[in-house]
Amino acid sequence: MGLRTKFNLMLLVVALVGVGLFALAATPILEAVTRDEVLQSSRIMMESAAGARKYTSEQIAPLLKGDMEATFHPQAVSAYAAKKNFDVLHAKFSDYSYREAALNPTNPEDRASDWEADMINDFRDHPQKTEIVLQRQTPIGPTLNLARPLINKPACMSCHSTPQEAPKSMVALYGAQNGFGWKPGAVIGAQIVSVPMSVPIARAAHVRLLFLAIYGGVFALLFLLLNLLLGVMVIGPIDKMARTAQAVSLGEMNVPEYVRGGSDQIARLSNAINLMRRSLQEALRILSEE
Repeated sequence: MGLRTKFNLMLLVVALVGVGLFALAATPILEAVTRDEVLQSSRIMMESAAGARKYTSEQIAPLLKGDMEATFHPQAVSAYAAKKNFDVLHAKFSDYSYREAALNPTNPEDRASDWEADMINDFRDHPQKTEIVLQRQTPIGPTLNLARPLINKPACMSCHSTPQEAPKSMVALYGAQNGFGWKPGAVIGAQIVSVPMSVPIARAAHVRLLFLAIYGGVFALLFLLLNLLLGVMVIGPIDKMARTAQAVSLGEMNVPEYVRGGSDQIARLSNAINLMRRSLQEALRILSEE
């Protein structure tokens, strides 16, 4: 096996180890960045929903309160406002969703599914917890779910204590079976924002491939340059010195010397070979004169 082959095999091993270490280190970092990016988007969406709820409860609900006995206005319900506000985003990004899931909702459409109920019960069991982040596999791919607890406030008791105390228009619309018996200060549900992770994950994979391509390009350039330098500065001179030494060993004393300028190891080796050749020639001349 020649020197160039050994050198190239060593470079190849170094490149493969480098690619493996990069992939090993980059994958968890990119996954963490992707998760943080999606989580930040989820929190922005959650704050938008919270803003819609606050505006409705403070400015819209008081205006419609006097008319609620005769006519139920869903616009006075903060949850309704938050969901309608989110529908604008959902129209353009259909994979994004916002729910206000409850264990005992007025509207059956808001009843929590099994995994949503688990988060609500977790909030109930741990009152100090203000946020839950859950990643789930769905038909559209991995989805990040951000949940925050919905606390029953005193203002909600006018509609959710008993059917008798609730506005008659609301009972007529939704019935007297659901959405009652809430306790003040209790966790009655959760705001849940669901954001798909497929696009950020694909973008992270693209970034990883881009860095691997750059790494491969740098290695390829380094490979070419090192092979060029190896051929010009090491292998070429050594081959010439080897041919000269072989010719001299066969008695061809008229072969010209290989002279390498400079003071590096190859130059010193060429000078040593030339000196050895002259010494051999001198020894042969002395022997021939005797």
